[in-house]
Amino acid sequence: MNLTPKQLRILQLIRDSRIRHGYSPTMQELADEIGVSKVTVFEHVEALIKKGALIRDPNKARSLAIASGIAVPDESRPLRFPLVGKIAAGLPIEKMEDRDELDLLDIVGPRPGRPGAMFALRVQGESMRDEGILDGDYILVERTDVASNGDRVVALLPNGETTLKTFYREADRIRLQPANPDFQPIYVKECKIQGIVRSVLRKY
Repeated sequence: MNLTPKQLRILQLIRDSRIRHGYSPTMQELADEIGVSKVTVFEHVEALIKKGALIRDPNKARSLAIASGIAVPDESRPLRFPLVGKIAAGLPIEKMEDRDELDLLDIVGPRPGRPGAMFALRVQGESMRDEGILDGDYILVERTDVASNGDRVVALLPNGETTLKTFYREADRIRLQPANPDFQPIYVKECKIQGIVRSVLRKY
């Protein structure tokens, strides 16, 4: 697809905003970011819609989204996820096909149908050690408020603290299970699921 540098930058900004916040920037925010007028941004956006790179719900604010099948390159950092905070992993505080090439997005990216719904956290603590999630690792999390038994989740507890544990719903409570015998499970009546762990990254 033939895009101008400003059109590519607009796509990158929309992608990053939807990853970080779950919605697109306003026209004014785009204009401020790339240093042009709001009218110019509107013209670029309309051109991107006509090219099939963007989609928009005319009846909904902040609804710009990257069209399905459109890959937005980032020449300096092709796989970049927003680092939105730290997550405690101790006490609470938040078969392969043969291929000619390896596309990291297939491994660490969001599941089909959920483009952009990802964020990153840095792990603190050793409570998920036996699951291979170590202190200092980065986890890539799919933003969702629904979890199934056995999912590794980022859970917001009733006291406002956030933790990384494995989720189990029992008869009258939820068990948030660590993966280290030195830590005890956390039992709560309810908690808010903020996301499910999809990938773990480690830098050596």
